[in-house]
Amino acid sequence: MDVLEAIKTRRAINYFEKGRELPEDLLKELLNLANLCPSSFNLQPWEVIVVRDPGMKKELRACAMDQPKVEEASVVLVMVADPGAVERHQELVFQDRLKKGYMKDASQFEGLKAVMKQLYGEPGSLRRMIFATKNTAFYAMTIMLAAKGLGLETHPMDGFDEEAVKRLFKLPQEKIIPLLIAIGYPKPGLKLLERPFRRELREFVTYY
Repeated sequence: MDVLEAIKTRRAINYFEKGRELPEDLLKELLNLANLCPSSFNLQPWEVIVVRDPGMKKELRACAMDQPKVEEASVVLVMVADPGAVERHQELVFQDRLKKGYMKDASQFEGLKAVMKQLYGEPGSLRRMIFATKNTAFYAMTIMLAAKGLGLETHPMDGFDEEAVKRLFKLPQEKIIPLLIAIGYPKPGLKLLERPFRRELREFVTYY
């Protein structure tokens, strides 16, 4: 399946084939494919918690408005945005740029750090949280499209108690959970209703 077909046919699936396992090698292929998505300065400020265990799924379901798909999907991904990735990953970014010729010498590192601070603000700032969240969304959307290409179905979920999910997985308070993604195979015999409407371009596109 090419990327255009994946975009056209991707749907948010509510009913999965319960009990069907997602092979670990296929999951790793999916996550590696999605990891090719862009991020600001290549800082990659995301983490992923893979929830397979039935007991953990049950607990997660209780945090997610009791939605059955949390337990029925093969896996649920907890998408975690890390505002602290600016500090934690900048050395990796710099060394990679130096090695591959994007930067000429180590003297440019301090300038790069200053630009990052200017763009993304101080730790704990709203600007920093927005940076981490929007970049994690790039990764999440790429997961959903890549999943379709690999014969899987997905459902992005923002109906959950973020603080409860943080407690469940013992996440530090500064981390952000923008969404969960249920992934698996559609329930046998599932027939989808017509795709919900999309606004016309004239309603949201402005030209200058």
